[in-house]
Amino acid sequence: MAKYLVIVESPAKVKTIKKFLGSNYEVAASNGHVRDLPKSTLGIDVEKDYEPKYITIRGKGDVLANLRKEVKKAEKIYLATDPDREGEAISWHLYFALKLENKKVYRITFNEITKNAIKESLKHPREINMGLVDAQQTRRMLDRMVGYRISPVLWAKVKRGLSAGRVQSVALRIICDREEEISAFIPEEYWTLDAVLNIEGEKKPITAKYYGHGDKKATISNEAQLKEILNNIKNAEFKIAETKVGERTKKAPLPFTTSTLQQEASKVLNFSTQKTMRLAQQLYEGVDIKGNGTVGIITYLRTDSTRVSEEAEASARAYIEQQYGSVYAAQEGTNQKKTQKIQDAHEAIRPTDINRSPIAIKESLTRDQFRLYQLIWKRFVASRMTPAVYETTSVKIDAAAERFTVAASKMKFEGFMSVYVQEEEKEDNQILAKNLDKDTKLSLERLEEKQHFTQPPAHYTEASLVRALEELGIGRPSTYAPTITTIMARRYVVKENRNLYVTELGEVVNKMMKDAFPSIVDVNFTANLETLLDGVEEGTVGWKTILENFYPDLDEAVVAAEKELAEVEIKDELSEEVCDVCGRQMVIKYGPHGRFLACPGFPECKNTKPYFEKIGVACPKCGKDIVLKKTKKGRKYYGCIDNPDCDFMVWQKPSSAMCSKCGQIMLEKGNKLACSNETCGNIMDKN
Repeated sequence: MAKYLVIVESPAKVKTIKKFLGSNYEVAASNGHVRDLPKSTLGIDVEKDYEPKYITIRGKGDVLANLRKEVKKAEKIYLATDPDREGEAISWHLYFALKLENKKVYRITFNEITKNAIKESLKHPREINMGLVDAQQTRRMLDRMVGYRISPVLWAKVKRGLSAGRVQSVALRIICDREEEISAFIPEEYWTLDAVLNIEGEKKPITAKYYGHGDKKATISNEAQLKEILNNIKNAEFKIAETKVGERTKKAPLPFTTSTLQQEASKVLNFSTQKTMRLAQQLYEGVDIKGNGTVGIITYLRTDSTRVSEEAEASARAYIEQQYGSVYAAQEGTNQKKTQKIQDAHEAIRPTDINRSPIAIKESLTRDQFRLYQLIWKRFVASRMTPAVYETTSVKIDAAAERFTVAASKMKFEGFMSVYVQEEEKEDNQILAKNLDKDTKLSLERLEEKQHFTQPPAHYTEASLVRALEELGIGRPSTYAPTITTIMARRYVVKENRNLYVTELGEVVNKMMKDAFPSIVDVNFTANLETLLDGVEEGTVGWKTILENFYPDLDEAVVAAEKELAEVEIKDELSEEVCDVCGRQMVIKYGPHGRFLACPGFPECKNTKPYFEKIGVACPKCGKDIVLKKTKKGRKYYGCIDNPDCDFMVWQKPSSAMCSKCGQIMLEKGNKLACSNETCGNIMDKN
């Protein structure tokens, strides 16, 4: 009979770990959390020192019953849940749910599911870390307070189907703020001027870019400035004024953290954050490798540390020296500067065995598992390699008093780039056929002039939102994916061609949160709470102190919002539409996907229609009304009410004013109007 019981979170780990430990050990899974706050009530006694009320999660009774049977048979129990706050809290809940007070109970953690790591963890058991447990409890209770107190306010104000979350509401605000920036952005005109030059004795010309007047850098802001420059260099001889040859190094990237893995997998593999985490979990928990059985092939996936163990460092150096040569092996590991709290108990995300190359195990992995593992493996190998070295050439070319420049570079030593090249590092440089000097003869083949307009900030993608959340200190590695998944599931945000767009529903919720609960959606306030949670983990901040300071302000804001709602009776807004079933005047209602028209005779008449809000502007193509519409996914746009017979549509709100220069329709941009015809570039003040 097994003497020892090891309890893990996921059933997927059971088989892997059992194989490593042998017959003296029984391995069982809790299937994640076993206790939580009740769904039906707040579950926190705000009158009695903020004591949480935990109950067994529905459906977990059988799991706990089976675990209790195993506990009775075991001499020692090892709680081996994940090595983070959530895992520590699950161990703590198991301790009470299984009544382990009089048992020999130990907490063990491992960063990777390999035989050595698990055997080593059994040699260093410890007690449950209450700092980690309290940090998780506090986060859970803060989220519960926000969700359970604010959501009813949203139901009352905007009808049904809405809910608020502490971190999700801030993420939604960040996206909404970017949308407002984009809407208010006014393009500015600028021009570029390139000189395509032939080199005496060479077949391939070079392209020199306009720099400025002499040593003074200049931007060409309009066509008049361009013509002045063209006039200055008319019939001028192009001469090389200076040539500089130098060297540039590009450092190897750091190994992956949760955030950087999500960002790179999004950019390179087009994976959602949720998909990346799901696949990484599979690689961590164990994959059946031919000849090896089930084994975890990457380290723990929730980390914000780039630290690497000494053993992994030595193993990587030996592998690189053998496969690529000693000149490619970095002598020291790359480290990041600690700009915020780093959970350094974890390592970076890396392969558990660097000798397990992606190609060697490709047949044992699904296509997506292979692609993600290959990304992690290559990034880790590259992080332990020497920098890439480029030879750079910078050439200054004068024509009369105007200066043009040419920048070229060529690879001198590949270093880490022989293994891994990031998307943004794929360079498109000119290559100079020969060394240029002041005696090199140049002749002008042609001048290329081009008009441009500055572009608004880019819409957030999942990758750039994760980066923003991390930089602002909002959330932690385990929260990025569920946060994004939640705001998309609630249809506050939709994803189209990788970009995230706010829906009409998202705008309504964000406005309400900003008006009624400004501190909840305040970026700095939320980031400060994360710092306080780190303090709880370290034992420098009392967890109930945070709740004592947070809840009364939240309660006050909720009471004020409820009072304001009580004073303003929210009636269904009458529309101009008549129900074509029963003849009643239809009303505007809110649903989970935004506004729609419904017959007030419900339930006798169940007729509904899409709601199109007229904006008081005539369509420039057919003269009928322009209305606010939504794509199938819920993104807002403005189009002709006569669609599909009339195809007019724009993303920005049209104005009734027409462009004084070209006669096209003008679009609202904050407190300005901009011509919808980009090549016109006309800007007007709003009247």
